[in-house]
Amino acid sequence: MTTADILTPPAGTRAIYRINPVAKLAATAVIGIALVLSIDWVSASVALAFEAVLFFFAGLGPRQFVKRTLPVAVAALFAAGTILLYGRASGTSHWRFLLVNVTDGSIELSVATLLRVLAIGLPAVVLFVTVDPTDLADGLAQVLRLPSRFVLGALGGLRLVGLFAEDWKSLEFARRARGIADRGRLRRFAGQAFALLVLSIRRGSKLATAMEARGFGSSIPRSWARESRFGGREWALVALSLLIALAAVGTSVVTGHWNFLAGA
Repeated sequence: MTTADILTPPAGTRAIYRINPVAKLAATAVIGIALVLSIDWVSASVALAFEAVLFFFAGLGPRQFVKRTLPVAVAALFAAGTILLYGRASGTSHWRFLLVNVTDGSIELSVATLLRVLAIGLPAVVLFVTVDPTDLADGLAQVLRLPSRFVLGALGGLRLVGLFAEDWKSLEFARRARGIADRGRLRRFAGQAFALLVLSIRRGSKLATAMEARGFGSSIPRSWARESRFGGREWALVALSLLIALAAVGTSVVTGHWNFLAGA
């Protein structure tokens, strides 16, 4: 999976692609905030169950869904494994070795961590791949009223991220063609990283000069080629995310599993 695959949303005609990116950010924020308030497996399970149903409407095929969300799944497994081995000990101890102590409490906390990372990370990834960077910049500047200089600068930088992988490959091929750093991975990596840094600084300076010449740094209120609207579909997505958050928290409280900030 390349950087271009992550940054370039798949072509789609479903309604999710036409929803304002600001609403997608708000939806992921609502669910994320609700789930980080407590570490329990019930609220995460309820949220993940509702999200799994909504994933079918995102326009991603099974193969594409797995490829996009694989980093989140791997991170969730690593986090759960760490909590399982080194989490807070409580209840019956099943296996102990040096600092490792697998108990009933660490198992429950590990499962809760796994589900929570998936419930927070999966919708963020799925919604992000349906966002076009230009639409996101339009929404941040027109809906949230963020400074246009900051938004357009971030958009320009985001557009250049995809070139990093291509530049890295080009530098690697060029150095190999010259017989440079055929041995020593650390030395080759350090040399290419420094060369990429220099190339990125030069390209960034040229981009800044070009944007300044085109009036992107002016303090005069600018016009926009495309209007960013926040209407009924956007409010419906935010309301849906709020319902998921309330259902997850409510179920956890009713069943007695609510553990506000891990009992802090």
